[in-house]
This record gives sequence, C-alpha cells and structure tokens, in this order.
Amino acid sequence: MDQEAHLRPDDAKDLFALISRALQGLQDAVATVISHARQKAVQGFVLFFVVTLLFLISAFLYGSFYYSYMPLAAFHAPVHYYYRTDCESPASFLCSYPVANVSLMRNKKHVLTFGQPYEMSLQLEMPDSPTNQELGMFMIRTTCFSRGGRRVASSARSATKQLSASSSRFGVLRYRSDLLRYLGTLLFLPAFLTGVAEQKQVLQVELFSDFTDDPYFPSMTAVIEILSSKVQIYSSQLLIHAHFTGMRYLLFNFPLLSTMVGVSTNFIFLNGVFALCYVRLVLRVDWRAGQMASDGLPSDGDENTKNHQEDAAGTERLLSPSDDSKKPEPSEAPPTSANEEVPPRRAHGQVDSKETEAA
Repeated sequence: MDQEAHLRPDDAKDLFALISRALQGLQDAVATVISHARQKAVQGFVLFFVVTLLFLISAFLYGSFYYSYMPLAAFHAPVHYYYRTDCESPASFLCSYPVANVSLMRNKKHVLTFGQPYEMSLQLEMPDSPTNQELGMFMIRTTCFSRGGRRVASSARSATKQLSASSSRFGVLRYRSDLLRYLGTLLFLPAFLTGVAEQKQVLQVELFSDFTDDPYFPSMTAVIEILSSKVQIYSSQLLIHAHFTGMRYLLFNFPLLSTMVGVSTNFIFLNGVFALCYVRLVLRVDWRAGQMASDGLPSDGDENTKNHQEDAAGTERLLSPSDDSKKPEPSEAPPTSANEEVPPRRAHGQVDSKETEAA
C-alpha cells in the first residue's frame, strides 16, 4: 500500500510532463503553420507591390521618353490676311498685297523641333468666280523670322487657278455663275439653299518641301504674302507636317508595338537592377551573420531558439505538480553520502526488536 501510494505522484508527474510536451508540440505546430502562412502572405503582397511598382515606373519612363523625343506630327494654323491702307495718295486704297503673320508658337513653346524636317503648305479656299478664273498664275511668298526679326527662310512659289477655292476673314460675297444659276439650282437646289454646297475650289500650294529649323535662330513667325491684289479668298490655313525617319518613324507608325517593346525593355532592366540589389542585400546579411558567429556573438537565430526553449521550460513547470510534493518530509533525514544506506522508515508507534530485548 505504501509503495503504491509512493508511485502515484511519479505517475502523475509523468502524465503532466507528457501532456505538457504534447501541448507544447501542438502549440509549436500551430505557430509554425501560422508563421509560414503569414510569411507567404507577406511575400505575395510584397512581390505584387514590387511588380506593379516596376511596371508603373517602366510605363512612366517610356511615356516620358516618347513625349520628349517625338516632335509634333502636324500643326494647323488659320491664316488671316490684311491690306495696308496707310497710302500717301488718296486715290489708291490698297497699298500692298494680302499679307498674314502666322505664329509658330503654341503655349509659349516652339512648334518646330530642331533637326526635324517639315513640309509646309498653304491651303486656300477660293470662290470659282470670273475674277479668279481671269487671274491666272499668282505668287505666294513665305518668310520665316526669328525672335530678333532675323530672316530664317524664304520661299516664293507660283500657283495657277486650278479647280480650287478659299475664303478669307475680310468677307467676300459668294459668287454663282449664270449657268449654275439656271441648271445647278434645279439639280442641287436643297444643297444650295441650305449652304451645304458652294461654288468654291480648294488649292493647296507647297511652300517648303524639306524645312529644318535653325537651332540658333528658331523660327517664331511666318509671314505669308500673296502677290496679287485681285485674288479673292474665302479662308486660308497653314499646314505643317513632319517627315519622320528612323526610330521616330517606327514610334509614330507602330505605336502599340513600340509601346510593348519599350515598356517590356524598361521592365526587364528594372527587374535586373532590383534582383542585383536584393542579392547584394542577402549576401551582406549572410556575411554579417557569419562574422558574428566567428566572433562568438549570438546571432538572432540562436537568441530566438534560446527564448523558445525557455518558454517551453516555463510551460512545463506550470503544468508539473507543485514543488511542495517534491520536498522531503520533516521526519526524513537526508542521507549523508551517496554510499550510506538510508534506514527504512518506521511506522508511528512501532518499536525496534533490539530495544525490546534490551529492556
């Protein structure tokens, strides 16, 4: 009975230790799973953020390069002519040919890019009147000036009255021939009455076929003069078109393919730079850990392992029996040495046989 009572605390202690180890293992497993899941989630978020950021940076770099490298493809400006009236002789009202000043600036910036060839042409919308038909050939002179009034380029071209017409700002009555009045009115009566169709022709005269602006004296204005005082014009417009060659030709004519290639190239380059920086950072961390290990200093992994072991020991002590059961009873005398035999315990009231015989 005493032996069974003596073994029960040991069995309880083993049971508590087994339960503590099982709970500690379960806790470690759950903590490991949660740690791995959290680590994977953080890695996925960081990877998605880095890839998105690199893609946006690649697109921004390509867009910046495109808008800084590609010049304006086309520029249209209305041309408004005027006559000089400051004549010395009152008999003559018109003192000059129709002249117009066209600004080559937009939002205080130059329209023409240095080194880029352009084609300049003048579009005239003219009435098909007997005056224009009898006019025949007339000259159009164009001169480009810089900021200080320096003449940059000049052009003089002749134009014949082909089936073309134009309008101007100073207003001219619409002309209709007698033949069109009798026959065309019956055929195109709704269009003529509503103003959809008019007796006019459009003439386009090429001023410069390959104009390149001077970088030292950039063009600010273009002066257009029609060398005929009898010309009738509805309206006029200056057309400027760029002739792209090389990379600019590819960027302008194949924008989607160029965008894909440009953004992909920037993305691959940025990924390479990011990978090199990451590898360098990892190698630097490993080198520092190896140096700390060689110097005898505990690393972060060793400290974490030590803290984990201390937590496990504390949990086991909490789940084990109290320390009072481990203390020896007051009646028990501790052995003096390891080789001495401890006399067996006597029950209360039990008398030794030798003492009885002596009595």
